[in-house]
Amino acid sequence: MLFRFSLYGFLKNQRYFEPFLILFLLDKLQGHHMAYTLIGVLIGFREVCINVMEIPTGLIADLWGRRRSMVFGWASYITSFVIFALAPAYWTLFVAMFFFAIGEAFRTGTHKAMIFAWLRKKDRIDEKTKVYGYTRSWSKTGSAVSVIIAGALVFVSGSYSYIFWLCLPPYILGLVNLATYPKCLDEDIDNSAKDKSPKGILRELGATCRLVVKSRSLRGLFVESMGFEGIHKTVKDYLQPMLKQAALALPLFLGLAGEKRSAVLISAAYLLIYLASIVAARQAHRVQDWAGSDRAGAQRSWEINAIVYAVLLVLLLMEQYTVAIVAFVALETMQNIWRPILMSRFDTVTPPERQATVLSVESQAKSVFTMIAAPLLGLAVDTLGFWPIGVLGLAVALFGVLYSRRKPATASAALS
Repeated sequence: MLFRFSLYGFLKNQRYFEPFLILFLLDKLQGHHMAYTLIGVLIGFREVCINVMEIPTGLIADLWGRRRSMVFGWASYITSFVIFALAPAYWTLFVAMFFFAIGEAFRTGTHKAMIFAWLRKKDRIDEKTKVYGYTRSWSKTGSAVSVIIAGALVFVSGSYSYIFWLCLPPYILGLVNLATYPKCLDEDIDNSAKDKSPKGILRELGATCRLVVKSRSLRGLFVESMGFEGIHKTVKDYLQPMLKQAALALPLFLGLAGEKRSAVLISAAYLLIYLASIVAARQAHRVQDWAGSDRAGAQRSWEINAIVYAVLLVLLLMEQYTVAIVAFVALETMQNIWRPILMSRFDTVTPPERQATVLSVESQAKSVFTMIAAPLLGLAVDTLGFWPIGVLGLAVALFGVLYSRRKPATASAALS
């Protein structure tokens, strides 16, 4: 199953549009003086949709079957790619984002719960950080491969729309992979006695929400996830316009058109990011061991993130966008160390029968941050330039440093 889990991650990240998504949207909004604000609104809409659907989809996965939920989610991804590729106007992108949000809502948390279920069946739950980091490294390997393919396609075609069509074959293959997962991954918990009617689902949802509210450990993890994951999700794609500016400013490939020069530099930068992410994900368990615990590993991650955001702020104020690329690589690296450690912490304090639901709540929590921050940051970038990215990142990271040092919950509180 490790191969199947890794294949899932590899195929999931054949998202050839990701390194060029902001540029694709800017192309659709060409000539509009508030383009970043409109992009922020579009991203905020996506996060609202994810937020609304997140918890119910996790609960549906726990009650009706995680494999079925994942297959439905991937079918929604495929639908969104087709709409993106055909989108004739700005408003059409909202429809594409809606279907993409359905895919995200059904996916997030569910596959992680399946991995943890398999580890429990194999009596290997103590390896959860290592195994999750390993499968995540294959996701990033998929990203590294995808950015080479995407860059080549943009270089040859000079268009961003074709990359959405190219996403269809790997996602269809991924759908087949998920549909043929062993049924036992839906059977790690007994839901036969649970009421699966609408009222029953609402009761289960209420029970999970009460668990989250009452558990000090879970509440703390949610706050940290909103900060670390939410800010990363909000700022990471601003690397794309910076790379485009750097490509036009550097005396390289002067004989190529602007889009082709951008494709070369963007592909190279994202390849570096994904290669660093592969190493980071596989070494996350070593960072945890070095720090002494998953909690201490999270604290070190917050501290390093704060330093990187401080450096990024200085570079953006100086308009040193080429050098700022290094800071974005560092942020992506830290996120891939942080994520396996965070999932290990969630598994420790979450009852197995509610894991998909709780992890969906976690994903929803970081979506709340992005939903609010993305339009505001877009407006700030439109009016002030790129430096507000560093201000927002540093402010959140400093909060995270202080919050992560709070007194830990007692053993009884952690399990309550």
